[in-house]
Amino acid sequence: MPFGVVQVPVWSDNYAYLLIGEDGDCALVDSPEAAPILELLAERGLRLTHIFNTHHHPDHIGANAELAECHPDLEIWGGVYDSDHSRIPGQTRALRHQESFSWAGSNCQVLEIPGHTLGHIAYAWDNGAVFVGDTLFVGGCGRLFEGTPQMMEHSLYSVLGALPGDSLLYCAHEYTEANLRFARSVDGDNAPLLSLCDEVSHARREQRPTVPSLLSDERQYNPFLRCDSEAIRRATGASSQTPRHEVFGILRSMKDRFRG
Repeated sequence: MPFGVVQVPVWSDNYAYLLIGEDGDCALVDSPEAAPILELLAERGLRLTHIFNTHHHPDHIGANAELAECHPDLEIWGGVYDSDHSRIPGQTRALRHQESFSWAGSNCQVLEIPGHTLGHIAYAWDNGAVFVGDTLFVGGCGRLFEGTPQMMEHSLYSVLGALPGDSLLYCAHEYTEANLRFARSVDGDNAPLLSLCDEVSHARREQRPTVPSLLSDERQYNPFLRCDSEAIRRATGASSQTPRHEVFGILRSMKDRFRG
């Protein structure tokens, strides 16, 4: 039986995820803050065995050390780049692109998706759950803090984009409303996008999360997955001959400057 996923809201807009196996063992995808995690573990009587870090930013690895103190046998896994550069506290295993492992009776494939950072990885499980960190958000994508537009375009289209359409994407932030405001500014005639805007507004008024999302849906309304579309090329001033990574780079720069 596949593990269960419990979304853990942290601070104003972060999400961590507890993966819960049948035997009471659990794993954590990213560790922004220890207190809510420890509280949930105690409340449910769970044993934390692993942390699966997506990348090295403080709001993803900040609680590693405290959680390891409370769980001395804790395994902390992350990408090989971050391991080589000692960027993830307590890391015990370095994961490479397309490496597979099993946990709680489920199989996972590691995907290197640089762009937001050089060491960013995703965890793609055989039950369809994909933990994408800060690379792909609902209706948006992460800033390019370390990588290039070409790297991120490859990560979005050739790596994550190669996954099945029914992949359920768990991102690490509740950025959807802001992302959709930008999306409407560049793709305002997109019917699926306009419909989603209404759904998201209603959900957030009721303080419900907008995460996760389906990859097939993201392809319809996420402008960063629509760089081949006429609408996005027109909005960026690109021609039909402009390489997709250049269109993406223009679009990402537009988002960085957007104040709508």
